[in-house]
Amino acid sequence: MMIESMGCKGFRAAGIAAGIKKNGKRDLGLIVSDVPATAAGVFTQNRVKAAPVMLDMERIRSGMGQAILVNSGCANCCAGKQGFQDAVTSADAVATGLGISSNLILTASTGVIGQPLPIEKIQAAMPQLLKALSTNGFSDLSEAIMTTDTVPKLVSRNFSLNGKQVTITGVAKGAGMICPNMATLLCFLCTDIQATADQLRQALLYGTEHSFNRITIDGDTSTNDTALILANGLSGATIQTNADLQYFQDALTWVMVDLAKMLVKDGEGATKLVEVAVKGAETDMEARKVADTIANSALVKTAIFGEDANWGRILAAAGRSGVDVDPDRIQIYFNDVLMFTDGRGQGKDVEGQATRVLKLPEYVLTVDLNQGPGRSSVWTCDFSVDYVKINADYRS
Repeated sequence: MMIESMGCKGFRAAGIAAGIKKNGKRDLGLIVSDVPATAAGVFTQNRVKAAPVMLDMERIRSGMGQAILVNSGCANCCAGKQGFQDAVTSADAVATGLGISSNLILTASTGVIGQPLPIEKIQAAMPQLLKALSTNGFSDLSEAIMTTDTVPKLVSRNFSLNGKQVTITGVAKGAGMICPNMATLLCFLCTDIQATADQLRQALLYGTEHSFNRITIDGDTSTNDTALILANGLSGATIQTNADLQYFQDALTWVMVDLAKMLVKDGEGATKLVEVAVKGAETDMEARKVADTIANSALVKTAIFGEDANWGRILAAAGRSGVDVDPDRIQIYFNDVLMFTDGRGQGKDVEGQATRVLKLPEYVLTVDLNQGPGRSSVWTCDFSVDYVKINADYRS
């Protein structure tokens, strides 16, 4: 059983204000392991990739890492060759300060696309950043990576493996440009378990598929998506068997799902967190296609915001998903309220019950295709007026 933990053995973190953001808030963060760690990462599938993503994709091949430098306020994307050099230079500054190889430094950026990274500010702030490193610094780090997020996202849990206590600590950011295929976000995970790079990558890929790849806020996939994990082995616990790996993988996924839900709940302008659960498909893959189509539908999402039990929009989305569905067999529920069955809605009384569910901050929208054993779930949120306002003047 996992419980809350205050820290992860052998890891320190920091978050400071380096002057990258116009508002003067924290905008530069660092995670450091006391010893070199095994490392794994997953990245955006967007063909347009930010410089730190390209740098990390090169360095992660070694399966090793010791520090992660991240800034908010500037995406360091589409800044030409200088952008890549700036990512390398920022990593070099960390390496020099820590006295370790620059190849062990991973980087990440988030913010406005097309602006040059203010590398001089990062270099000037490095002594302060290194001095701020602390075992209790993850809270400051979680604030330093925020852009349009309204709250920091931080989860730390521990569990026992072969008599040793293991901790997993994760921070994430993301409130807009969120859509699966390595959902649009930054996520950094630390664990004191001992694992090979292959074991770590397997667990991270599984966790990503069952968490960040199952969320959507606005259907957009960014250029900077990055999820990194470092494992330094200082707990003394080792993954020795397939059962050990499965146990760690499940624990990591639990942490990542928790972070993923936090992201959707804090979606730009969001007022609702909705799980779209599709069952009764012929395969899990077909269930996922239907769930994705419903969860990304602008009409469904605006109905969620308006607390309108508009099952017609849900049915129409399922019908255009590319899956061969039979509308006469579909059933639609809001929590346990059966809204649509046998090819027709269930009337105004039932619609009133469903409307009461839609007023809740969190609920489950279930679509039963009644065609087979396949099932899948995706988490989404509503489209509000505030979402348009936030993104209409994001660069100003």
